[in-house]
Amino acid sequence: MTPDQFKAWRKHMKLSQPAAAGLLGISVPSIQLYERGSRHEDGRAVVIPKAIELACAALALGIRDYEGPQAG
Repeated sequence: MTPDQFKAWRKHMKLSQPAAAGLLGISVPSIQLYERGSRHEDGRAVVIPKAIELACAALALGIRDYEGPQAG
């Protein structure tokens, strides 16, 4: 997931940065970092973790919690 894709996901979901941070369980500065794509200090590129990418996909599908496979 690229920074542009991450920001497009947040806007598509109509989430503010604080709301997205709350749903993803991360800080607002992390949201800002992922959207910017690089660190202020030295310009190093930031990789959005696969777990965040998958969480974005789950939230887009309306999945808010996962309780594991269903017995049966």
